[in-house]
Amino acid sequence: MRLRIVPVIFGLALMLAAPLATPSYAAIKIIVNDVPITDYDISQRARLITLTQRKSASIAKKQAEEELVDDQVKLAEAERVGVDISKSQVDNAFNNIARNVKMSPAQLSKALRSGGVKPDTLKDRLKAQLAWNQVLRSRFSGQIEVNESDVIAALKKTDEEDRQKSVEYDLKRVIVVVPKNSSGGFKSKRKNESNKIRAAFNGCDDSGAILGKYSEVVVQPIGRRLETELPENMRAEIEKMTPGKLTKPTATPVGYEMIAVCGKREIASDIAVRTELENELRQKEGESQSRRYLMEVRRRATIIYR
Repeated sequence: MRLRIVPVIFGLALMLAAPLATPSYAAIKIIVNDVPITDYDISQRARLITLTQRKSASIAKKQAEEELVDDQVKLAEAERVGVDISKSQVDNAFNNIARNVKMSPAQLSKALRSGGVKPDTLKDRLKAQLAWNQVLRSRFSGQIEVNESDVIAALKKTDEEDRQKSVEYDLKRVIVVVPKNSSGGFKSKRKNESNKIRAAFNGCDDSGAILGKYSEVVVQPIGRRLETELPENMRAEIEKMTPGKLTKPTATPVGYEMIAVCGKREIASDIAVRTELENELRQKEGESQSRRYLMEVRRRATIIYR
């Protein structure tokens, strides 16, 4: 089951400056398994929803109440099954959101505060999401299957031309090695060398002369891979490339990695579109199982509205 944290997109230009202060007294509105949820908690989550989803104030408030109840229910279930989310995991998720909206974590925190939202409000939401995703992986891993009849029905709704072809790539991995504990200056040098290799690279068959100019460059064959077998982020970049080119350098634990597209061909097969449809159906089934599981956990919880 594909699990992911829902991305948060910020329309910063539309943010309204708002005062940000914790009230000296916050009234308890809901109690979930002995954990209080105050009107301040609700107002903070509602502001976050307004900023990220552009909901009206009344809708955001109602959604905030339900989200906060669900979060406490999810965290309680995570604790029951032995799932613990660390502060570093939450911070990493927060930093990933900042990177996705092209900000530093400090800039994201400042943007949230300018909209009247404490950064911890977003971090609390992320902690519940991370915990629940881990609970779901533990409970449903390997158990989500799709019926062949559903796949066939979905195939019939696709374009016939798409059903008859798939794209296959011949790939190699090029690694510009950076030893562990290398200095920042050396890492910068190797990144520059990676970019020079990428700019000069013009085909897998003639790459020896280019790669030979640089020390400790490793080439590993990946082999032939269908488009649907590629990771989503890699697939998006490779689809735009012509054979004989390299992807952008990516930092890995062993150095800077690039993928060489040595060949590309269309083959007569519906496997690509079939795989994509199967993944979509598994995702839908996974979301359905998640909703049912959450309803079951909520029924066991003690929830008091005041």
